[in-house]
Amino acid sequence: MQAPASLPPFDHTVDVAAWLHDLASTAISAVHPDTLVADLLPDPPPGRTVVVGAGKAAASMAAALERAWQARCPDAALSGLVVTRYGHGADCAVIEVLEASHPMPDDLGEKAARRMLEAVEGLSSRDRVIGLISGGGSALMTLPAPGITLADKQAINRELLRCGAPISRINIVRRHLSSIKGGRLAAAAHPAQVVTWLISDVPGDEPSLIASGPTLPDASTPADALAVLERYAIAIPDNVRRHLQESRRAPAPRDEDFARDDSVVLARAHDALEAARQAAGKAGLTVHVLGDDLEGEARELGRAHARLALDERDRVDAPLLILSGGETSVTVRGEGRGGRNVEYLLGLYEALEGTEGIHALAIDTDGIDGSEDNAGALFVPGDWARARELGLDPADYLSRNDAYTFFETLDRLIVTGPTRTNVNDFRAILVLPRTP
Repeated sequence: MQAPASLPPFDHTVDVAAWLHDLASTAISAVHPDTLVADLLPDPPPGRTVVVGAGKAAASMAAALERAWQARCPDAALSGLVVTRYGHGADCAVIEVLEASHPMPDDLGEKAARRMLEAVEGLSSRDRVIGLISGGGSALMTLPAPGITLADKQAINRELLRCGAPISRINIVRRHLSSIKGGRLAAAAHPAQVVTWLISDVPGDEPSLIASGPTLPDASTPADALAVLERYAIAIPDNVRRHLQESRRAPAPRDEDFARDDSVVLARAHDALEAARQAAGKAGLTVHVLGDDLEGEARELGRAHARLALDERDRVDAPLLILSGGETSVTVRGEGRGGRNVEYLLGLYEALEGTEGIHALAIDTDGIDGSEDNAGALFVPGDWARARELGLDPADYLSRNDAYTFFETLDRLIVTGPTRTNVNDFRAILVLPRTP
């Protein structure tokens, strides 16, 4: 999405759907690696610099790092590899870019993880590793722990994605079934210094939780992973249970091993929301930001935001924009198509019951809502009449987890293609005052 130089003043001549598109573009541009990496580049170490990374923004981070490196220290050696989702690659001259499957891991992600461990083996304290980590990296960097197969991880991952568990709990399991996550990549690189640059897609922006923290120490335990699997009634194969039980007795990487390391969160949902808030404010709107870390069942959050928008409409005398970010979850009960953003939006749409004067947009900032080809969707008040003419019942589509088809029929899907960044969801509700 190409961000406009500025949003036009908000008045009666504005095409609201196009204006919301531009608002989302502004938010995404503020958290793209092209604007974030150049000023962070450290001086080259006495020895080697090796780049490793994973995530939907990993390739664009690598490309930005290469450009900054060439401008600042063209004679210093640089090598490495990163893995990103299929279609999210970027042109790099030195750093190798691999692609693998997301959200379901595949064998190419396993090979990529194995090669990263090999790339950092045998380094000395004179060397430096730069880790480029962003959301999506946990599924893309897949190397099962000893005694566990890729098929085991795929089966467990599939059930975790369907059960409605928040990503923070899913990643606890992923870390403890892995040979590379939870600080294990950094442990393999030591005594080299490991510097990690992160683009956060997790509520709260805790660095060790982003992409399951391959280069940062892990505070969770194997017992925590077992508890997550049991809480969500996920079938645990005997070999997986045995691994988690035996891992309780294995020594974890020590905090002192990470003493020379450093990490910086380059971008987060707050930054995207702040860019949108400032742009909308300059366009003349009042803006309320609900938070950048909202979680919960997608449709239920949509319904709650509908109630808020209805309450505000009774009070406002000028246009009001309500912004929020975070990551919701979807408990899959039907066989329809859709991700958490369109499910949130359909829950909001249903609860508004045709109320005029309320517009809304919800997208995933990486350009992919779940596993579909859209970033999200939007609606404007005129869509209620069109939906009735087309016989679209929002409750029916929600019951089948088929929000994608609902908004596709209305021609309201937002398709951006990969944005090559990822700070999670961006949601905007525009509330116009009642007309006399």
